[in-house]
Amino acid sequence: MKFHVMTLFPEMVEQAFHNSIMKRAVEQGLISLETVNIRDYTLDKHGKVDDYPYGGGAGMLMQAQPVYDCYQAVARGLKEKTRVIYLSPKGRVFHQELAKELAAEEELVFLCGHYEGVDQRVLDEIVTDEISIGDYVLTGGEIAAVVVMDAVARLVPGVLSNEASASEESHEGHLLEYPQYSRPEVWRDKQVPEVLLSGHHENIRKWRREQSVIATARQRPDLLEAADLSEEEKKLAKQYILC
Repeated sequence: MKFHVMTLFPEMVEQAFHNSIMKRAVEQGLISLETVNIRDYTLDKHGKVDDYPYGGGAGMLMQAQPVYDCYQAVARGLKEKTRVIYLSPKGRVFHQELAKELAAEEELVFLCGHYEGVDQRVLDEIVTDEISIGDYVLTGGEIAAVVVMDAVARLVPGVLSNEASASEESHEGHLLEYPQYSRPEVWRDKQVPEVLLSGHHENIRKWRREQSVIATARQRPDLLEAADLSEEEKKLAKQYILC
C-alpha cells in the first residue's frame, strides 16, 4: 500500500510513520509514504497558498492553483483511477467498513486542508472521496489523514503480526470488542473471569461473543441494527440497552 499525502506540514504526517507498527511495516516494504508540500507548487514569490474567500467571511481559504499543481505532480506516478481523499468535517464519517474498502486499494492520495478549507473548484476537479473522522473540527487535515492511514495500514496483509487480531476487534461485525485480561489472575482483589482460565475454547468463544453484544448494547446500541444477531443475542442486548 502506497500513501501519498499533499500537505502544508509534511513532518506532522511523517512522524506517525516513525514509530511502532507503522515503522515496522515501512521497513518491511508493506506500506510506504510520500509527503508532498503544497507550498512548493505556489506561483506566489512569497510562498503564499491562501487568500480571502469571495463573498466575505472569517478566515482564509487555500487556493486552487497550488493544490491542483501539487496533485498534478503526484498524479504523474499514479494509476488512472487512484482515489483522492479530502479530509473534511463535511465528509462521510469514517468507519471500519470504509477502512476495509480503502485497504483493498494499491495506492491512496490524501489532501490535507487548512485555514477555512480549500477552494471548491479544485476539490471538484481532483477529489473522489470526502471523509470526516468525526463531528468536530480540527486545525488541519494532517491528524485526520494519519488516523485514516493507520486504520487502513493495519488491514494490509502482514502489517499486524497476529492476523487474527484484526478480525476480533471492535467494530468487526458491527460489535464492540469483548473485555480482555492478562496476568496476574488476581489484581487489587479483582479476579480474571473463570471461563478464561478453563481452557475450554468453545465456552471462551461463547463468553466473548456475549460480552461483545453486552458492550455494544451498553455503549453503542446504534451499531446493533447492522449486527448479525441470533434471537437469543437480541434478547440479551435488549436487557442491557435499558441499563
